Amino acid sequence: MENKLELSRDTQSIWQKETIEHRLSFLPQLAKILSDNKQKYAECITNEMHKPITQAIAEVEKCALLCTYYYENAAQFLATKHIKTDASESFVTYEPLGVLLGVMPWNFPFWQVFRFAVPSVMAGNTVLVKHASNVPKSAKLIQTIFEEAGFPKGCYQDLPIPSDEVAEVIANPIIKAVSLTGSEQAGIAVATEAGKHLKKCVLELGGNNAFIVLEDANLEKTVAIAVNARMQNAGQSCIASKRFLLHENVADAFVSQLKTAIQKLKTGNPLDKTTEIGSLAREDLAEELEVQVNKSIEMGAKLVCGGKRTEAFYEPTILTNVSVEMPVFKEETFGPVVAVTTFKTLEEAIELSNTSEFGLGVSVFTQDIENIKKHISSFNEGAVFINEMVKSDPRLPFGGVKKSGYGRELSENGIKEFVNVKTVVINN
Repeated sequence: MENKLELSRDTQSIWQKETIEHRLSFLPQLAKILSDNKQKYAECITNEMHKPITQAIAEVEKCALLCTYYYENAAQFLATKHIKTDASESFVTYEPLGVLLGVMPWNFPFWQVFRFAVPSVMAGNTVLVKHASNVPKSAKLIQTIFEEAGFPKGCYQDLPIPSDEVAEVIANPIIKAVSLTGSEQAGIAVATEAGKHLKKCVLELGGNNAFIVLEDANLEKTVAIAVNARMQNAGQSCIASKRFLLHENVADAFVSQLKTAIQKLKTGNPLDKTTEIGSLAREDLAEELEVQVNKSIEMGAKLVCGGKRTEAFYEPTILTNVSVEMPVFKEETFGPVVAVTTFKTLEEAIELSNTSEFGLGVSVFTQDIENIKKHISSFNEGAVFINEMVKSDPRLPFGGVKKSGYGRELSENGIKEFVNVKTVVINN
């Protein structure tokens, strides 16, 4: 650990002095390696955390797109900004903070890492990544990819340590800031440790996104989106739609169509390209989901379909008659479970959506787009998607409010999270 920290520090002292053009010159090769080897990398992802291979390939492809995006835009984002003041000259520069620690999750083992590491390294930082313990091969592969792309040794390093050693790394004076994507409990632990040492941190934590269907929504299109919004990666995503808020006049029709659609999803070997939904990443995760569902049923939720677990596989499940006190409404369900609650008015839907400790994103489906645009500020979320599922895009800032964390990844906002915004004033 000490050797890796020192290498990161020594490399960063040189790397930060390189021009932005030089740093960017490595990104095309990074993108090419990802694209050329996407099948191999996707198989690694699938073997480690059971994601269907087609979704794993798409994850690797998205990482390549991220590299291209920052190759085309990072120089502009980090360019000196001249500002007119009373002084002879005044401007703002964006300089790296130094060595960063990333603590990353298993559910998107490539994407979560690349969206942290690429903008951070382009800004002149170096990074150490403590990846999830159940995806060690993915973790090692990512370091190899950076090295094959020609990045100086020490720009990106895998740090295979147990969780109980993260605090020691954060406390080390070489580390200047921390980024964590993970659970609320992990976020509290990291933020507490970073706060003790006055180090900045960015937290991308859980989500309990609402999927709101108004009376005038196009049900056929909305159901098709709903399947992907909830079942992608077997529902193991912070931005997955979890609470389905349906207008009472369309609830029965929506649930009927959704049931038909999810029961058609093909299960099986995740390495088979026809498989659409696989098991959860670990059996204990499926057990936890089972407890949440069973407790909600005991409290009055009605099981429409699914609800059975076989080891780590949990059937795609729909629950109706869900109230705000139930675990499947109050808590984040990390698996393929649809929790349905009905409403009468838009105002009631917004209130239900905001009745959550999380605030990552919300999807609203309607044909009256202008009406929803008037209510955007009423949603206590990091993102509002109208007639679309919540998703991340390199061009748009990503992050949440409340217990979903703070700070932003991606876009111009993301690359500026780990820089020193330096004000310079000159008078002749």
